[in-house]
Amino acid sequence: MNLFIWDWKAASSRKNTDNILHLAGRLVPSREVPGAAFQMQRELQWFKAVESYVHPSFRVQRNKLNKTPREVFTEEHEGLVRDGEKWMKDTAQSYTFVAALIITVVFAAAFTVPGGGNNPLGIPTFLHQPSFLVFTVSDAFALFSSTASLLMFLGILTSRFAEEDFLESLPKKLIIGLMTLFFSIASMMVAFGATVYIFLSHPWKWTIIPISLLGCVPVTLFGLLQFPMLLEIYSSTYRSSILQPSKE
Repeated sequence: MNLFIWDWKAASSRKNTDNILHLAGRLVPSREVPGAAFQMQRELQWFKAVESYVHPSFRVQRNKLNKTPREVFTEEHEGLVRDGEKWMKDTAQSYTFVAALIITVVFAAAFTVPGGGNNPLGIPTFLHQPSFLVFTVSDAFALFSSTASLLMFLGILTSRFAEEDFLESLPKKLIIGLMTLFFSIASMMVAFGATVYIFLSHPWKWTIIPISLLGCVPVTLFGLLQFPMLLEIYSSTYRSSILQPSKE
C-alpha cells in the first residue's frame, strides 16, 4: 500500500510581510467563472487549497498592516459576497415563484380528479383505469417534488450568506432545488397527459400522441436551458481540481 507523506512546501520566518496565503486571499477577478456566486466559490476553493499546502503558522501570521490571511480574504471579498448574495437571492426568488405555481396547480388537481365521482361516496369514475393510476402517482410526485424544491429555494433565501456558505451549502441547495423542480415539471406534464388520455381515449384517440408530444416541449426546454448551469454548479462544487492537491 502506498503511503503519501505530506510536507509543507512553503514556509517562511519573515515577519510582518505578505506570505503566500496573504496573496491567495486577494481578489482576482476571472471571466472564466460566470456569476458572482461561482466566482466566490472558486476564490474560497483556491484559498483553502493554498491553506492546506503551506505551513500552519502562515494562517496566523500578520502582514505589515497587522492582518492575518483570513482577514485579508474577508476584506478583499466583501463586494463579491454581496454580489453573490444578490445573484443567489434573485435566482432563488425566480424559481420559488415557479415551484409555488406548480404546487397550486397539482394540489388543486388532486381534489378535482378527472371525471369526478359518480356516487354518493365520491369514488372517482375512472378509478379502475390504468391511466387514472398514472395521473394519481404523477400528480402526487409533482406535489412532493415541487414542495421540496420550494423548501430548498426558501433555504437559500433565508441563508446567512457567510463566506463558507458559498463553498458547498448554497450550491448544494441550488442543485437539489433545480433537480426537484425539473422532476415536478415532468411529473405535472405526465399527469396532464394521463388526464387527456382519460377524456379522449375513445372518440379522439388520434389526438393523444400530438398532445403528449406537445407536453414534452416544456420539459425539454427547461432541461436545455437549465441543465448546463446545473452541470456547471455540480462540477464546480464536487469535481473541482483545486480541492485535490497533487500527491506526487
